[in-house]
Amino acid sequence: MSERPYVIDQMISAKAIAARIEDLCAAIQTEFAGTDKLVVVGLLRGSFVFIADLVRELDLPIEVDFLETSSYGDGMESSREVRILKDLRGTIEGRDVLVVEDIVDTGYTMSHVIRLLKGRDPAKLRTIALLDKPSRREVDVSADWIGFEIPDEFVVGYGIDFAQRNRNLPFIGKVRFT
Repeated sequence: MSERPYVIDQMISAKAIAARIEDLCAAIQTEFAGTDKLVVVGLLRGSFVFIADLVRELDLPIEVDFLETSSYGDGMESSREVRILKDLRGTIEGRDVLVVEDIVDTGYTMSHVIRLLKGRDPAKLRTIALLDKPSRREVDVSADWIGFEIPDEFVVGYGIDFAQRNRNLPFIGKVRFT
């Protein structure tokens, strides 16, 4: 599928992403003020650039951990079956947790991860997603904070891939087949 020729049209600039992260971090710092340590859980792989920028901007004691999930493979459509490929290394029981997702699409991954982590008894669990596609939602779930709401387009860049390509783009772009 990735062998079909395509172009990428910029949707959200690197500058707009950086400005939005500043705003989001102000809200996160207010929510978690007074925490002894915030466990920031990145959902790999798509969130790795977003999580790096978030944690550099936050003025809180932070621990970073990762979950790797899969529901897309190399395709453009969710399989709706969420698999945990890599679990957390540490415990979150009694701790403040922020889950960082690249994009909430159908909602299956976010819903699955929230259920999984709530079952581990965190003190507080909040979620943030860089992108939200509410028009695609099949599960009633939403992140506590959203960077940008986008239309139903297949996007890449800023950590988000298409068949493991284009993660290194500094902006969010829409894939358009030629």
